[in-house]
Parts: sequence; structure tokens; C-alpha cells
Amino acid sequence: MNLSFFDQFTSPCLLGIPLILLSMLFPALLLPTPDNRWITNRLTTLQLWFVHLITKQLMIPLNKTGHKWALILTSLITFLLTINLLGLLPYTFTPTTQLSMNMALAFPLWLATLLTGLRNQPSASLGHLLPEGTPTPLVPALIMIETTSLLIRPLALGVRLTANLTAGHLLIQLISTATTALLPIIPAVSILTALILLLLTILEVAVAMIQAYVFVLLLSLYLQENI
Repeated sequence: MNLSFFDQFTSPCLLGIPLILLSMLFPALLLPTPDNRWITNRLTTLQLWFVHLITKQLMIPLNKTGHKWALILTSLITFLLTINLLGLLPYTFTPTTQLSMNMALAFPLWLATLLTGLRNQPSASLGHLLPEGTPTPLVPALIMIETTSLLIRPLALGVRLTANLTAGHLLIQLISTATTALLPIIPAVSILTALILLLLTILEVAVAMIQAYVFVLLLSLYLQENI
């Protein structure tokens, strides 16, 4: 029973071929492709409004140099948001519950922001490792602490996204299993558990959106420090 709860996090395979790449590419097919006309239908209009809103929110803390990252950050949040929400549907697989995938997204982008700062303003980027006015005896310890906190950022990004989505999926499966098991025994308690499950599902929809936004927002803040 305990192992079956974690079966949902196993990448599905067909003839021994992992289908995680297909599950990552499929959400892109659901987005309408704009053509030469400005407005084609309501769905395209809603998509353009949503992308404009996300881009505006992400670019507010950045200067004009950081606006070059608008396409990358907007595409990333759209990708994560679509995958997280589709993963809440029954009999689906959520790639963002895999730590390896989240780290593959977090580490290169974090490294790109770090290298951007080291190339454009090396003194300011290295200056973050030592706060101004630090007493001389504390300099080595603070440099080690700040360096550790800097290097742990991509791990924190990946683990935060993985842990929140994994915990939510496990809670939904546990409560749904309890609802099914209690239905023939104690129907009243089963109905109450079903209401809790409904509220938890609504909460998980919010968590899926918030975690996608937080992931990209933190990347934009890391970028802000280095430009």
C-alpha cells in the first residue's frame, strides 16, 4: 500500500522508453498558435493578456538590461504553470515532481544569472559575498556562509518545487483513498472527507500556480542582483 502511493511519481514507459519527454512537450500543443492577425478568437486574446500580465509582473523589478530575459522567463513560467495544472488531472503524470527535472531547469538558469553578473560587474557580484562594515575577524566565516548560501540557491529552487507538488499529490491520494474506504463503512464521514478533498484540490490548484510563479520570480530576483 505504501509503495502504491509513490507509483504516481514514476515516469511512465512504453516499450521501455520513458514518456517524460512526451509529457513535457504535450502541454505546448494545447496553447493556441498566433497567426498574422492580431486577434483571432477569445482564447488567443486571453492568452495574449495572460502573457502580457506575467511579463509585466516579472519585468517590474528589472532594469532595461534584464528585459532581454523576458522571453526566457515568460516561457518558463508558462511551461511550469501548464505542467503543474495538467498534473492535477486524474491518470496524468507531473514531470515537475521529479527533482532531476527541476534541477535541470534551476541550475543552468541560476548559473547564467551568476555568470552574467561576473561578466558585467565582477566587483559588485563578488561584493555580495562580504557585507559592508563586517568586522575583520568575521570576514572568513561570512565569506564561507555567503558562498554556501549562493551555491545552495539552485538546490533550494528545485527542492521547493518538487516538495510542494509531491506533498500535494500525496495528500490528495491519501484523502481520496480514505474517502473510498470509508464509503461502505461510515458514509457520513466519507462525505465529510470528500468535502475536505474538494477543498484540498482547490488549494493544490493555487499551489501549482503559486509555485510556478515563485520559481520564476526568484530567478528574476537573482538576475536583478547581477545586472
